[in-house]
Amino acid sequence: MITHIKNRLNRFRKEDAGAVYTLEFAVLLPLLFMALFFGVELTTHANRQFQLDRGLEVTTRIIRLNTAIEYTHDELKQTICANTGGLEDCESNMRLELLTEDLRNYTGLPARADCTNSPVTVTPVRGWSLGEQHELMLMRACYEYTPFLASIGLGKLLGSGENGKGEMVAISAFVQEPR
Repeated sequence: MITHIKNRLNRFRKEDAGAVYTLEFAVLLPLLFMALFFGVELTTHANRQFQLDRGLEVTTRIIRLNTAIEYTHDELKQTICANTGGLEDCESNMRLELLTEDLRNYTGLPARADCTNSPVTVTPVRGWSLGEQHELMLMRACYEYTPFLASIGLGKLLGSGENGKGEMVAISAFVQEPR
């Protein structure tokens, strides 16, 4: 039996008809795996973004429906994280901004979102006001995460921030209803 297997392997080794296919396989296999890794990373990124958007929208709805309650920064952060569906280490990796906007003199949010920096102490909360009646409020959440495949492909591009962390931002707007 062993000699039969050796004879088959020797014939296979001496055959040169499939050499062209072996070369194509060797060239295209890494490209195929890169496309696979790209798809996996893109899927996990889109899932995280969906979770962050959902958590922010549910929290915004809670604020709109309960205008008599004065929420603190930490309470809103906990509410967002509870409604995301399980973002990794959400409360320590997220930063919130809540700013009032004048509809007649709209300036918008600063272009760059404030994100936490894990090893550095967190800077004071930027722009925190629950607003008055009929004021337009903009809430922005910035979440830092470690890409799923951080060392290759799209994960390397997404994790191009400090410490190899990626950042994603979700923005929601609402009007403070009368109390």
